[in-house]
Amino acid sequence: MSTVKMTEGSVQLASCKEPLFYRQSEPAVGEAKMSVLLLHGIRFSSENWLNIGTLDILAQNGCRAVAIDLPGLGRSQSAEAPAAVGELAPPDFLKDVCEQLNLIPVVVISPSLSGMYSLPFLHQHQALIRAYIPVAPICTDKFTKEQYQNVKVPSLIVYGDKDTQLGEVSLASLSNLAIHSVVVMKGAGHPCYLEDPNTWHKALTDFLNTL
Repeated sequence: MSTVKMTEGSVQLASCKEPLFYRQSEPAVGEAKMSVLLLHGIRFSSENWLNIGTLDILAQNGCRAVAIDLPGLGRSQSAEAPAAVGELAPPDFLKDVCEQLNLIPVVVISPSLSGMYSLPFLHQHQALIRAYIPVAPICTDKFTKEQYQNVKVPSLIVYGDKDTQLGEVSLASLSNLAIHSVVVMKGAGHPCYLEDPNTWHKALTDFLNTL
């Protein structure tokens, strides 16, 4: 019998005419010890987290994990994004997602494109966030050093050492976060978690075990 329960569903937000698709994993028995929201990049979707085993591993480690397809992408293609790519989404967008799915306090995993959603949420609603795990997100340059220093959420900054553009640019801003550690994945490019899932999963579970 599997120790992990996998389900699919959709969540309807007041700000979106069409629902957002999500995949969820949780321990098959007992209460989850924390909730994790997984976002994704522009060429990806929740399916990537399923395929590389991240949803499975999070549930095996006692987490309830929800991977959504962002508006206009994956199986949420018919939903309209609240902002153009590269612009900041309203901070309440992810707040509404987390409230609807009962994920608060939430650990947010945010690669690449999803920075336009996660960073406004982080800066505006840090009391709702248990931890923040950015993976070379966009839009980091839209906040000041002082704004980052005011964020007291434990953060794990992850990027591939071959990601000489977004990885290094985002690190310059994110390293101003008050409580952070950094994992540099050797030999990995921009979607480093896809290129080296084993290293990614070890870094992720080690960090979650400190919370």
